[in-house]
Amino acid sequence: MFSVYGVGGQLFRGSLEQLRQIGSVSAIARANAVTAVGQDGQAGSFAAPSDEAHRSALAAYAQTKKIELPRHPLSLVGSLMSSVVFTIPDTSTVLEAWQILALHGVGQAPVVNAEKTLVGLLSRADLLRPDRLPKPDSHALAWRALLAQSVQDIMSTPVPSVAPDTDIRRVARVLLDTGLPGLPVVDELGRVTGFVSRSDILRAVVTDPPLDLWG
Repeated sequence: MFSVYGVGGQLFRGSLEQLRQIGSVSAIARANAVTAVGQDGQAGSFAAPSDEAHRSALAAYAQTKKIELPRHPLSLVGSLMSSVVFTIPDTSTVLEAWQILALHGVGQAPVVNAEKTLVGLLSRADLLRPDRLPKPDSHALAWRALLAQSVQDIMSTPVPSVAPDTDIRRVARVLLDTGLPGLPVVDELGRVTGFVSRSDILRAVVTDPPLDLWG
C-alpha cells in the first residue's frame, strides 16, 4: 500500500497501479556522476594495489569459492527498511537540515511537521542543485541567505510513502518511476516509522543467505 503526503496532509492512498495513474512525482535532481579514480590517481583507472597486504587480500577474495545457500522468498518492506530513521523538522533552515544529514551520514531524510507527520523529502542533491547555489563570486550575504532559507522551499513535496507490509518489488518500481533515492515508511497516521532506500534493496539482494527476487 502506498500513500502520498504533502504539507496539507495525506493526498492519496492506494495500490501501485493507482499511484502510477495520479501523475508522476518530480524526480529529485541528481548530482553529476563521479568518475572513478584508481590507485594511480588517474580517472577511470584502477591500478593494482602496490602493497603486499592489498595484493594478498585481493588474491584471497578471488579464490573464494561461491557458497550455495538456500534462497528465500522476497521479503516485505518491513524486513528490509532502516527502522532507525532520522527526520528533519519542517521548521528547519537549510543549514540545520544540512547539519542533520551530515551528522547522521545520510543522503536524504523525510521532513515532518510538528505532529511528526510526513510532509516531504529532502536530499543532499536538493541542497546542492547548481541553480540554487550562489555563484563563486557572490557576496557572502548570498550564501547566508541560502543557509537561512526554509527546507519547505527546497524539499520534494508531495512525496510517496509506503506501508511496511508492501512487496519490495513494488517499491523498486516506484523508485524507478520517480527517481527518488528511497521512500519513507509510514503508519496509518502518516507518521514516519522507517525508510527504505535503494541501498537497502541492494543490500538485501547480496546478503547471505541471498534473497530470491522471483520468490
